[in-house]
Amino acid sequence: MNYISIKNWAAGDRPREKLLANGARQLSDSELLAILIGSGTRELSAVELARQILKACDGNLALLGKASVTDLMKIKGIGKAKAISIVAALEIGKRRNEAEIPERNNINSSRDVFQTVHPLLGDLIHEEFWVLYLNRANRIIEKNKISQGGISGTVTDIRIILKRGLELLASSLIICHNHPSGNLSPSEADIELTAKIKNAAAQMDIKLLDHLIVADNSYFSFTDEGIL
Repeated sequence: MNYISIKNWAAGDRPREKLLANGARQLSDSELLAILIGSGTRELSAVELARQILKACDGNLALLGKASVTDLMKIKGIGKAKAISIVAALEIGKRRNEAEIPERNNINSSRDVFQTVHPLLGDLIHEEFWVLYLNRANRIIEKNKISQGGISGTVTDIRIILKRGLELLASSLIICHNHPSGNLSPSEADIELTAKIKNAAAQMDIKLLDHLIVADNSYFSFTDEGIL
């Protein structure tokens, strides 16, 4: 194999130079990743090494976002420093999405709910259960993580949910959790819990508006599906 260092590439083909000349949007995923990792190996340029990383996650950046430092270090040519740089950069991307949440503070549809909670739940490899508390104008008062579990489930205490709702004087609430397996279908336990929360909240004059299950970049809405 004839390996040619990026330093010997034409200026217009080097990722950093291309970014300066044309903007980050014009670079491929592998070129952006190459800038993050900085250098390649004796056998592979940084861009070629970046392609190997993307290949390991089927070219899916969402899957790459779930990778840990340990996961990335299993790829030949990726040491601890490179792995940390990749994980840190992807985490910044997630936090940027979270920072945009206040602009979507009014909830008018299940899509609004999904856009609000996806940055919190979309890339997790364990289950978490969140509650959005809303006022009469369907504006979010607070987002609250109620519980965190393992890969297949989490325990949720209805009393904690309603206690916080009463403290906030919430008019309604929306419950959300993720399925790390990628399966959007609600389990019998999901359906049973939803009914219990709906009935208990009604006793406090708090309306349960929806229950969203998030899996990767998709969601299941109990309200949209006529279950709630």
